[in-house]
Amino acid sequence: MDELSRRLVPDELWALVEPLIPPGKTRPQGGGMSRVGDRAVFTAIVFVLTSGCAWRHLPRSFGGTVPTAHRRFTEWTKVGLWRDVHRAVLDKLGGKGMIDWSRAVLDGASVRAKRGAV
Repeated sequence: MDELSRRLVPDELWALVEPLIPPGKTRPQGGGMSRVGDRAVFTAIVFVLTSGCAWRHLPRSFGGTVPTAHRRFTEWTKVGLWRDVHRAVLDKLGGKGMIDWSRAVLDGASVRAKRGAV
């Protein structure tokens, strides 16, 4: 794993994310190409989402193809992975005392609701 990949998805983050990723589908007939590792694909997705890079310009250095990264992004979105990752990261940071929840609540309370918004 190169330096960029380690910065995008450090080991501590991967330890939180890995158990949340649903298992890959297996082909009943077998065969086909071997599955690209979840960490490589997750890192590629994080690169696209944080850099603003278009999917079609995803560098091959991440170890997977554009269709693979986009397909898993879509699959993982449908199963709510991003919500689960967000919650896990917040729980981890909050448990370490790195988030002052009283400030977050106060900040949220100071924003006016839009009329007619649900």
